[in-house]
Amino acid sequence: MAEIILGLMGGLGLFLFGMKQMSDGLEKVAGAKMRSILEFFTKTPIRGILVGTFFTAIIQSSSASTVMVVSFVNSGLMNLYQAAGVIMGANIGTTVTSQLISFNLSALAPAIVMAGVVMMMFFKKVKIQRIGEVLLGFGILFMGLTTMSDSMSVLRESPQVVEIMGSLTSHFLAVLVGLVVTTVLQSSSATVGIVLLLANQGLLDIRICFFIIMGCNIGSCVSALLAGLSGKRDAKRAAMIHLVFNIIGTFIIYVVLSVALEPITQFISYISGGNPGREVANAHTLIKLTEVLLLAPFIKQIVKLTGFLVRGEEKKNQDALGLQFIGEKSVFSPTTAVFDATREMERMGQMAISNLEKAMNALLTLDEKEIREVYETEKNIDYLNHAITDYLVKINQTTLPSDDAKSIGGLFHVVNDIERIGDHAENIADAAASRMERGIDFSEQAKKELSQMLEMVIKVTTYALDMFSHNNQEHMEEILELEDKVDDAERYLQESHVQRLTRGECTASAGMMFSDIISGLERVSDHATNIAFSLLEDDPIERQKEMRAAAK
Repeated sequence: MAEIILGLMGGLGLFLFGMKQMSDGLEKVAGAKMRSILEFFTKTPIRGILVGTFFTAIIQSSSASTVMVVSFVNSGLMNLYQAAGVIMGANIGTTVTSQLISFNLSALAPAIVMAGVVMMMFFKKVKIQRIGEVLLGFGILFMGLTTMSDSMSVLRESPQVVEIMGSLTSHFLAVLVGLVVTTVLQSSSATVGIVLLLANQGLLDIRICFFIIMGCNIGSCVSALLAGLSGKRDAKRAAMIHLVFNIIGTFIIYVVLSVALEPITQFISYISGGNPGREVANAHTLIKLTEVLLLAPFIKQIVKLTGFLVRGEEKKNQDALGLQFIGEKSVFSPTTAVFDATREMERMGQMAISNLEKAMNALLTLDEKEIREVYETEKNIDYLNHAITDYLVKINQTTLPSDDAKSIGGLFHVVNDIERIGDHAENIADAAASRMERGIDFSEQAKKELSQMLEMVIKVTTYALDMFSHNNQEHMEEILELEDKVDDAERYLQESHVQRLTRGECTASAGMMFSDIISGLERVSDHATNIAFSLLEDDPIERQKEMRAAAK
């Protein structure tokens, strides 16, 4: 018996590892592209259902899809109605795994593993290596199934095991078993795969399998619920949509099966050719399809229900100390991790731009209140700098889509550049405080020149942040032109203030302060240009040189 248990555990281990390897590989290959599809093609719930089905069928993980949706809602890029559609579609897409398992490909598993290993070890192209990871995981998955199947075939000969399995006749208990096992394994596909093997060995009656599958539906909600815990109110509601949908759907199917179990069993057996494994897979698919067809017309009502279940007002203070798009989540989606970090950095950048404007206004108007506000905001910027950097370090240690993995290095530089812009705003606030304390006066011409240069710097920084956050290269040439204008302005203004000093139109203290601020604004422009070109595939500096050469 110990040998059989070890065989089952080893097979399950291989199966789960294979599932994760395959899912991770698929996310690396398609994660960034599928993220774009989710973002732009989910405008209606029906489209969301189709996209959710397709996406989950690709990455073979409804949990990953749902966690990604929660992240999108948290970031404000998807509303709850769109999210509901994608979540429903994910429930259909996840049945592809059980369909693949039901077609016994175990004989091909060693060849698939070998193909995957060859692609990973002997090909230099990253995409081919990623495909190799997928094949390796797929092959290992079926090898795990073979190991478990062999162990179960021995169990079939045990009267005690047959008796225990045969005693599982309670429909409610079967639902509970499916819920618990899926919660523990964190994979409904793994639970359905085990049920499929047990059915193939004649250890589980197909009628009980239906109810275990329904329990899997509810157990699969755990990942999304954990992901939503530290998110905003709507992120929590998105996770709740997944739970509510599965509970209501399970209840409806439970009632239907309780009333018409025999004819439904006969129908599924007929379309499956009497193959128990195919019966489980087809039952899994039909249950999910039926739930979606029945509940899709009631998406608005489900969303309203989650609003009742998850109450509370959203905090509207965008400058509050703390993270809004990322955090210490128990579960997060690798596919959206970089995206969430980018949104947080965009927020940090907007905060730095606003603080720069406020600091300059404080300098020119000597507004003491604004000086204090600049210092408070700078504390927030410093906090975000450390928090985002820590987050980038953590996600860099996880499985990321290939395109996102390439951008990590650039993101570290961007968050540092934004923090430096914040430092320059603080320096201007320091100058404002010093000007008040020492009674330093600026000429009207100096004030005008500072305002004009700030305007250019704010413009280039705004364009740069937009280019970084949304990959909007519309203003690329304008950024380079503005950067050159800022450099020219800095040189001209340094000369003009020396002339004013010579003519006795300003004091040495005012001249030094003016010179420092002008130099600081020029460096802000440099940081902004770095931000704009940070995520380009080619070298940013070389790209800037090429762009400048082309402009001339």
